[in-house]
Amino acid sequence: MAKIPQAEAGQFLRVNPIACVARGMCAELLPEQVKLDEWGYPILKGDPLPPQLVAHARRAIAECPTLALRSDPTPRG
Repeated sequence: MAKIPQAEAGQFLRVNPIACVARGMCAELLPEQVKLDEWGYPILKGDPLPPQLVAHARRAIAECPTLALRSDPTPRG
């Protein structure tokens, strides 16, 4: 089983749009960083994770039923 990288403060959330099946778990667990569009797919805030949300981000990543949510140390550019 592949190890899932842990989210850290200052990292960015990413979603794999192919793997995502719009369950909305990420938005329930991390509403400060994730909103849902009209079809239930996540729209990420795009800001670095603040320290106080790291534990919530880790849980959201771990609970994603299709492992579509992950953290990344680099911003989109």
